[in-house]
Amino acid sequence: MNKLIDRLKDIRLVRAIVYMVVGSFTYPGLNMINRVKIEGSEHLANLPKNNVLIVSNHQTYFAEVITFLHIFCAVKWRKKNKLGIPYYLLNPFTGVFFVSASETMKKNLITRIFALAGSITVRRTWNEKSKEVRQGLDPSDTRKIVRALNNSWVINFPQGTTKNFAPGRKGTVLLMKLTNPIVIPIIVDGFSTAFDNKGLRFRKKGTVLSIKIKPPLEIDYNASNDELMEQIMLSIGQSQTQRTPNVL
Repeated sequence: MNKLIDRLKDIRLVRAIVYMVVGSFTYPGLNMINRVKIEGSEHLANLPKNNVLIVSNHQTYFAEVITFLHIFCAVKWRKKNKLGIPYYLLNPFTGVFFVSASETMKKNLITRIFALAGSITVRRTWNEKSKEVRQGLDPSDTRKIVRALNNSWVINFPQGTTKNFAPGRKGTVLLMKLTNPIVIPIIVDGFSTAFDNKGLRFRKKGTVLSIKIKPPLEIDYNASNDELMEQIMLSIGQSQTQRTPNVL
């Protein structure tokens, strides 16, 4: 089953069909029941078709990725900072993959279908159930992401968790040093208020879903791994230095 999904998701027509189906079902929840507020979509307009790494903070498992796909499709149709009527789903932007935990994408039929939209499944560096700890990405996982970057954009959540101000995973920096991509940071907010942790059920309707797309980072790839990690975390508003201290 997993091998079949891997083969199918590499076919752009299959991804386009999944985008149209998933996009049609999710649009009302994003932009009618709630409201998407987009800033900075102009930073996506003239990017190359490959070697673009999208980095973002993470509040739900799926809602942010789905919203990003809507935005990328809208930008392809030259919409600026809005979704508008989703006719962009008739010819969606399919040149993007997203990194996700393999166990998350195997949970049920819905997640397996969504995997066809372009999931790059990786093993977690820490598994809560097994208490297994690994250092960095598995080499085979790294190769999968590098191959995707060679041909497409890749969405990555450096923290690998929906917990605010969790430390970034160093695998993101190692990947950057391997591929020297254009890095586009995005800060999201409101998703944990509007949706449950999976991002598939409503928690509070009428929420503003904020997506702030920043310009490409100016990166010195000769900098240390720690310096690059801090630059990434600052860019997505998740550095420990940005954390508001508790007021006694």
